[in-house]
Amino acid sequence: MKTGLGSGIGEVNPAEAWEILLSEQGSVLVDVRTAPEWGFVGIPDLEALGNPLICVEWAQYPGMSPNPRFAEQVMEALGNEVPSKMLFICRSGARSMSAAKAVTAYLSAAGKESVCLNVAEGFEGDLDATRHRGAVNGWKTRGLAWRQS
Repeated sequence: MKTGLGSGIGEVNPAEAWEILLSEQGSVLVDVRTAPEWGFVGIPDLEALGNPLICVEWAQYPGMSPNPRFAEQVMEALGNEVPSKMLFICRSGARSMSAAKAVTAYLSAAGKESVCLNVAEGFEGDLDATRHRGAVNGWKTRGLAWRQS
């Protein structure tokens, strides 16, 4: 696990994220992709772990404009309870880093804190030599549980 990425955000790969979700009660995964991505590409399947999957768009489809209520919507989805550890995932790890920073800032402004971790590689991973995702790394490529929503 990498830490020290600024703003109190750490970074883990998908396998490390799975281990955290498996072993640390109270940890949650926040999928910040868009509704079409959840529907067409799939979502992490945490049913066997008994952990919640929170799905809130960081950028709203189709225009990909930032969701101004993102942090509030995440907290509403959590019943306004702050989990001990929050992991954020998107397609490749870029949007989820921004989302983790936004939630960290939101919690800090409210005098609260949680360990926020970006899932590097994301759900589909980095681009390969032919500019396709899903072959190099990422949640799905690492063989972690997922399903079509």
